[in-house]
Amino acid sequence: MGKLTKNRREALAKFDKNATYSLVDAIQVVKNITSTKFDSSVDLDIRLGVDPRKANQMVRGSVTLPHGSGKVVRVLVLCTPDKEEEAKNAGADHVGLDDYIEKIKGGWTDIDVVITTPNVMPKVGPLGRILGPRGLMPNPKTGTVTMEVEKAVKEVKAGKIDFKVDKTGIIHSSVAKVSFDNNKILDNAKEFIHTVIKLKPAAAKGTYIKSIYISSTMSYGIQVDPKSVN
Repeated sequence: MGKLTKNRREALAKFDKNATYSLVDAIQVVKNITSTKFDSSVDLDIRLGVDPRKANQMVRGSVTLPHGSGKVVRVLVLCTPDKEEEAKNAGADHVGLDDYIEKIKGGWTDIDVVITTPNVMPKVGPLGRILGPRGLMPNPKTGTVTMEVEKAVKEVKAGKIDFKVDKTGIIHSSVAKVSFDNNKILDNAKEFIHTVIKLKPAAAKGTYIKSIYISSTMSYGIQVDPKSVN
């Protein structure tokens, strides 16, 4: 992507809420209209032509963003003592079992990802009512219930994020920070969207990607032409 011409930059500065932009242009618009004092996240909202109430149309998965999400990810590993050293060496912020289970039962959830080993799931299972609603419950499908603790911790720290379609058919995720340069935001956004496209359920009929919006934490959503993503 070359330098924007002066005219195109001026046109993008005059943001039109009703227009549809290419992904490249939409990223520039987000940068133009974001003026928070903190480093805002860049968020994607992808509306899918699926019925999430049907198990065969559920869309969920994980993606490793090429440039990371820009977020500091706090990781708790719940494991038996033989795995503690491995978890700590991989960069986990908290490692343990019974003491952390008690803390969580008491309402502590100052973490972003929980990774556990299959052999302690009977102890972790009852935490579902606390962890589930916060999207923290470990799941084998997203690689957070695993014997490969080191690999799981490193992937999450490197920018692996999990996502799933909500009950209204939308996938929402942060994919970068506004401070990233445009090409890095573009790489991350494309990787995310392409991963969602690959997960199209066979049972989903009609248009799969109904709309894509990109925004920052406090900005309007900018509509992206899905054809511009390929």
